[in-house]
Amino acid sequence: MEKTMSQTLRNIQKSRQGASSNVVPFPTMLEKFKGEIARALPKHLSPDRMARIALTAFRMNPKLSETDPRSVFAAVIQSCQLGLEIGLMGEAHLVPFGSQCQLIPGYQGLMKLARNSGIVQDIYGHEVRINDKFDIVLGLNRSLMHEPLKKNGFPASDEERGMIVGFYAVGVFKDGTRTFHAMSNEQVEQVRDKSRGYQMAKKYGKESPWDTHFIPMGLKTLIRRLCNLLPKSPELAMALAMDELHERGETQNIGITEAIDGSWAPIIDDESEDQDSGGQGQGDKDSGPGRNAASVNPPSTVTDIFGEEGK
Repeated sequence: MEKTMSQTLRNIQKSRQGASSNVVPFPTMLEKFKGEIARALPKHLSPDRMARIALTAFRMNPKLSETDPRSVFAAVIQSCQLGLEIGLMGEAHLVPFGSQCQLIPGYQGLMKLARNSGIVQDIYGHEVRINDKFDIVLGLNRSLMHEPLKKNGFPASDEERGMIVGFYAVGVFKDGTRTFHAMSNEQVEQVRDKSRGYQMAKKYGKESPWDTHFIPMGLKTLIRRLCNLLPKSPELAMALAMDELHERGETQNIGITEAIDGSWAPIIDDESEDQDSGGQGQGDKDSGPGRNAASVNPPSTVTDIFGEEGK
């Protein structure tokens, strides 16, 4: 296995040597080395399915063609290690980051990893609008109540329910106990304003997902914070750390070798931006172990990302 992996890496490295005009495009590289990479991947992963997902995601974002093909390979393999599908399912996304490709988990992916931990039975989030009935109680007997404005027994339209005033996320454990996290719209906007992707978009007069898909971004913010309070599987801890690196505007710097052998992990400082944004109802369970870690390089161009089918 190690001999096969070493040969695969040598072949990929050779494909990138020489003049920049001789750089092998990612689709060509994927097809050329699919067999070798398949032998280096875990047996339960289908190389054909991996290739289809990777190519679809690659073609949906033309800017990925401007990144180092090896970084796209590494991100795809890392997604396989986490068990997340890239692209339209909203579990994870390939995002250009200067000359590199980043793997960004969507909130659908975070929820999947939380459920896959075997501890969480269900996890979900909702936005709250001004005409809804909403109340939270903290202290010894914490509770959360949300009743959307109804019309003929069904939830009313967004226009009738009014402007968004906050978001919340709920986790249900196997033993039936629950935990939740809630934030006002103002608190979510504070998180948005600290995002490097949002800051860069504003600096250069471009739209970010916060501008075009505020609700999915708000939901991801709450799901991410709730997941930080849950007991974590290694995969969930890894996905959260990768997402935080991206939010801070730092490159993940995923190497092909580390992605294939499963040794890559992002380094995260103890001080987290998440701690600055407040929030309420931090749950009935202790949070899990700290996040995993690995080295990073100075940041370059940043793009926010979200995970939502309804984009």
